[in-house]
Amino acid sequence: MTDLTGRTCLVTGATSGHGRAVAQGLARLGANVVLHGRSEERLFETRAEIETLTGRLPEILIADLASRKDVDLMADTFLSWDRPLHVLVNNAGLVCRKRQETADGIEMTFGVNYLAHFQLTRRLLDRMAESGRARIINVSSDTHRTVTLDLDDLELRSGYGVMRAYGLSKLCIVHFTLELARRLEGSLVTANACDPGPVTSNIGQNNPGIARSILKVVMKLTFPSAEKAARTALHLASSPDLENVSGRYFKSCKERTPRVSKDPAVSRRLWDISLGMLGEAGG
Repeated sequence: MTDLTGRTCLVTGATSGHGRAVAQGLARLGANVVLHGRSEERLFETRAEIETLTGRLPEILIADLASRKDVDLMADTFLSWDRPLHVLVNNAGLVCRKRQETADGIEMTFGVNYLAHFQLTRRLLDRMAESGRARIINVSSDTHRTVTLDLDDLELRSGYGVMRAYGLSKLCIVHFTLELARRLEGSLVTANACDPGPVTSNIGQNNPGIARSILKVVMKLTFPSAEKAARTALHLASSPDLENVSGRYFKSCKERTPRVSKDPAVSRRLWDISLGMLGEAGG
């Protein structure tokens, strides 16, 4: 890893688990970190931890990724600061035991894990291009290998299952990364995806009842620490060897081959469908 002093890095879902560890790791490397989260209290806690570690006080952005309006306000706020953006880590995610919808009527897992990051990235892309060399890191998962992409039923209106929904959202992240990298060819901005592996986190804690308690205990007993899981994202954010690497998928700091369609038209169609869900024209 290389020194990131003077670089600005934004991490979504930075108040717990993998995102928190990534934010702390970037701060230790000298970066000026911007923290995103839903909870003001947790954001202040994470900010205080990083200040204690580094002596620098991160900026914070409060937004619910289940709201398209909130995502736009978050992007507007960052852009109003008139500062560069060198690393964007699209990390935030959730799982939903039962099918739910966002405030905008989008299936919740798909909406938060994928579509919100699609929206945020596009809003910040010009700023990243203006910042010189910049990197986008999309946090996916090997669960993308367990599902198939049905572009006619991205919101699982039939046959919803918790892991099917989660895997689909992570498969869309991989396709998004491939198409984004294609569109960024010739620029100084790269886009890569990664699987942090199983990680102790608060994911799933939005679900009610005993399932939440059981999941928390299982993760604590069997999953690696968030700090260990964060190594791959930190590698993608800082390694000088990856300066010109784009459109790839990584696990355990090594490039892997994702399980996606080899037809680039699939990724392009997902891009256009995603624009349509955001009320924008394709292209």
